[in-house]
Amino acid sequence: MKNLIGYEWKEASNGAKIEVINPATQELIDTVPNVTDEDVDEAVKVAIVEQKKWENVSIYERAEILYKFVDLVEENKERLAVLLSKETGKPIKEARAEVANVRIGVRGFVERAKHLYGESIPAGTEAGQENTMQITKRYPIGVIAAIIPFNFPSDLFCQKVPPALMMGNSIIVKPSNYNPLTLIEYVKLMIEAGVPTGCIQILTGDGPTAGQALARHKGVHLVSLTGGTVAGIQTMGTASQNLTHVMLELGGNDAFIFLEDGDMELAVKETIWGRLYNGGQVCCASKRFLIHNSRKQEFIQRMKEVISNLKIGNPMEEDTDMGPMININAAKRIEEQVNKQVEQGATIVCGGRRENAYYYPTILDNVTKDMDVAKDMEIFGPVISVIGFDDVDEAIEIANQSSYGLCGCVISKDYSRAMKIADKLECGGAVVNGASFYRSFEMPFGGWKHSGIGNEGVLTTLQEMSRIKTIVLKNIL
Repeated sequence: MKNLIGYEWKEASNGAKIEVINPATQELIDTVPNVTDEDVDEAVKVAIVEQKKWENVSIYERAEILYKFVDLVEENKERLAVLLSKETGKPIKEARAEVANVRIGVRGFVERAKHLYGESIPAGTEAGQENTMQITKRYPIGVIAAIIPFNFPSDLFCQKVPPALMMGNSIIVKPSNYNPLTLIEYVKLMIEAGVPTGCIQILTGDGPTAGQALARHKGVHLVSLTGGTVAGIQTMGTASQNLTHVMLELGGNDAFIFLEDGDMELAVKETIWGRLYNGGQVCCASKRFLIHNSRKQEFIQRMKEVISNLKIGNPMEEDTDMGPMININAAKRIEEQVNKQVEQGATIVCGGRRENAYYYPTILDNVTKDMDVAKDMEIFGPVISVIGFDDVDEAIEIANQSSYGLCGCVISKDYSRAMKIADKLECGGAVVNGASFYRSFEMPFGGWKHSGIGNEGVLTTLQEMSRIKTIVLKNIL
């Protein structure tokens, strides 16, 4: 597939290509351009021109175009889901669910934008301002670069592109090299729906080259990046050279706290959902399982039984529960991390096995609070690291010792007690009686500490992607 660079669908200026491989079969699906700095420069220059035109399109008209995009996705939903499954390795049922989220996400941002009214400060609110009124208006921030990771490309496209366009910005989408094909199709559908060519563009290329070229370009006014913390820190440093705004949703090592009175069936169900969905390749997946020692062996045994009945295999089969990791290197990375924890004293209860890009669901017991995985080792895969505790304060201390602070959760039948624990967790989102893997389109989603800067969601993104101006009507009364 080609990129939309400027006004044309074309290859990289130097002809370089990237192979997109099916992680389940290792077969070549397609190739995409590996863009150059010159390609990035061309894209940004066109985006600047088209943004000035787009901001003059009424909010109502922008909304109608995005509604048309939703309809086009709906018409093509099975084709898109199959493509997403093949290039990502996620089970077809998960791919269908992600494509179905387009309708929810786009509509949420559109309706919020249509009702994001300005405010007024009445005359006389402040001494000396008895005859002066002040009103606020929002304006586009300009050109936005959206850097999207491999794990939920469709969902994150919807978190970034619709709000950018609704606020009158132009946007350049930079997908992951591993699975950019579905997002290229989305951009085609955006153009078909009526978004002007050049107002939306898509560039594929190596992150250190294409991503950083976007971050340092003086014509880019906001970089919205979802990805690893290392990439986020690098991008923030690059963007700071031009005082470019950043929105960074980064890594996580979320704590799952299970108290002695917790519902075990609920905990098992939420662990399957909150740790093994998408093969555990989820930033806000529960990763450190802090289980009260009086229930720890019960939890491990129940999880082992459930995992033994999961179907790991071909993502295109309807009954597959988990597919491969995004690629072989990702699976090898998980293997190395698990082996390191075993060297530090952890015990493999089940799993601990890799076959090509597949890494089988794994339970680690005898994990202590001093091990790497209990602190800052984010295992981006289906590994359940179990840490026992006796005292709630100890559990909170372990949960908060990580430099990450994306999400967390607590399972208890005592809602008052659980709420107090949730309140003490140093993270951007805390779930009571559910896994930390929870993200609605409406909620502000973002991390504390090394897990990010800014918040995405219907409640906050539109403000992040716009600028506010106060117009003062001095002595009007």
